[in-house]
Amino acid sequence: MNVMAMRQGPGKHLKGLKLMGGAVEPEEFDYFYEGIVHQELARVSSRAVIDGLLAGLVIGLPPVLNYGSKELYDKVVPETLSGKKFVALAITEAFAGSDVSGLQTTAVREGDEWVITGTKKWITNGTFADYFTTGCRTDNGFTVILIPRGPGVETKQIKTAYSSVAGTAYVTFDKVRVPVSHTLGPVGKGMQVILSNFNHERWMVCCTAVAAQRLVVEECLKWANQRVVFGKPLTNLAVIRSKLAAMIARVETSQAWLENVTYQMNHMTYAEMSDKLAGPIGLLKTYVL
Repeated sequence: MNVMAMRQGPGKHLKGLKLMGGAVEPEEFDYFYEGIVHQELARVSSRAVIDGLLAGLVIGLPPVLNYGSKELYDKVVPETLSGKKFVALAITEAFAGSDVSGLQTTAVREGDEWVITGTKKWITNGTFADYFTTGCRTDNGFTVILIPRGPGVETKQIKTAYSSVAGTAYVTFDKVRVPVSHTLGPVGKGMQVILSNFNHERWMVCCTAVAAQRLVVEECLKWANQRVVFGKPLTNLAVIRSKLAAMIARVETSQAWLENVTYQMNHMTYAEMSDKLAGPIGLLKTYVL
């Protein structure tokens, strides 16, 4: 069905693909269609599907799509969108958390190669990832590099209360050699690459969160109508109806704001979205979650 490709949003990666059996043409696919895919997947409520199969890809591949060289794009995109290879976003570190400017992993250039040393923690899909979209410090500033799994790369799954199938990992890079051609975006401009990538990630999280909340409301409505107390359903109680109304209002306002932002995304270039929508998307995520 090319679900993994659709989760990357509109773009050249959809060219020639048959989406959802032909339900929508690649040329007309936009962020509203992508939002529907995210929301329907959330309603499935399957950690294995959302976290194991799709999570790393939707946050780790966009930098390759938007900033990778043609050679890198032609190699990595087909094999990841087909499900043959997995990719993880490797930014967070044990001593820096998600503070991008405080990252300590280094990349030193030697000829046509980067030599990368450092660690990453809480990396979704890292346990089984074949590629790591990695934030590094270089002599010229913060830079993003795509690191293939190979000599010097080690991963260890972290046990969490969240989702074992997400493959959350502690990743170690020990003098890993990577071609300079694997650089994503200009050297020293990695902050722009990562922060713009966060916009799409946060918007995706909002889509899935709103859908999950809507599912909760549906289940609560069903239960309140079916559960009989003192001879009457729970919905007969004003306090229950008030709680349900508050839940519904919260979901509908979140959905309206989400659609407002999505409409703006459809009418902006990627550069414009990166510049103008970081704040609104961040506020939306704060409100929805």
